[in-house]
Amino acid sequence: ALVRARGLQDLSGDGGVRKMELRPGRGQPVPPGASVAVKYSGYLESWDEPFCTNCHSKSPGLMKLGKDITLSGLEIGLLTMKTGEAARFVFTPRYAYGRQGCPPLIPPNATVVFEVELLDFLDSAESDTFFELTPEQQDTFPLQKLLKVADTERKFGNYLYHKQCFEDAKDRYKRVRQQKKIPGSEAERCQIDASKLLVLLNLSLIYLKLERPARALAYGEKALEIDHRNAKALFRCGQACLCMTEYEKARDFLARAQRVQPFNHDINNELKKLESCYNDYMEKEKEMCCRMFASLRSSSG
Repeated sequence: ALVRARGLQDLSGDGGVRKMELRPGRGQPVPPGASVAVKYSGYLESWDEPFCTNCHSKSPGLMKLGKDITLSGLEIGLLTMKTGEAARFVFTPRYAYGRQGCPPLIPPNATVVFEVELLDFLDSAESDTFFELTPEQQDTFPLQKLLKVADTERKFGNYLYHKQCFEDAKDRYKRVRQQKKIPGSEAERCQIDASKLLVLLNLSLIYLKLERPARALAYGEKALEIDHRNAKALFRCGQACLCMTEYEKARDFLARAQRVQPFNHDINNELKKLESCYNDYMEKEKEMCCRMFASLRSSSG
């Protein structure tokens, strides 16, 4: 019925891509070249069950427009959507699977219906273009564009982090670290340092999640070179040292973090954890010494 329904918005101008909004979204519509996170289900005209869906996935991956989405009708439709929006689309064969269809699921000349929910998107076009350039071409990018690229890559990393794809997130953060730009003024240096600091803090956290505390400490210390009173950097360094059972260094970092943010629950809880771990360590050392002395006394007797 929807396929033949009137009143649907004609997006393509020839009736090939039509839209019915089910729930409004917020903000700006998806720009060309963006990377989108969507939930979708595709139906044939006479089917109640979808022939394809990703709605069972809790957190769908990002797909890049013009690359990962193969249906031209779906790309046209997504460019009209806003974050949080849900919509139903009707695609004629020209904008879907063509004259031949996609056997065995899609018959020839099939008109299909897609229900789509736009969860989020990242305007990644400029960032993707940047990383396709040679290092020499990248060097010609103005600072503001470089900062925008860095911010986009960091958001990509954050998205992957929240999906618990820690290795992929690390690679995204490291792409930002590869950028080199010599500041032309003190104001530019401050902008570059602020961007670097966020990435260094993210890398320190990601290496803690990957159970590689030495690397987490290294990135935390690089962050402290930019801002020696940064509570997050001090906290990450303290966590890393605690993981490596370097209790004195851990106490020093965490105490410094506490001086900056005395009422931070995470910092205070980590200090309690440190004391507990240190007391357990000292108890084990004491027990080991007692066993050694007991063994010596028995052998001398």
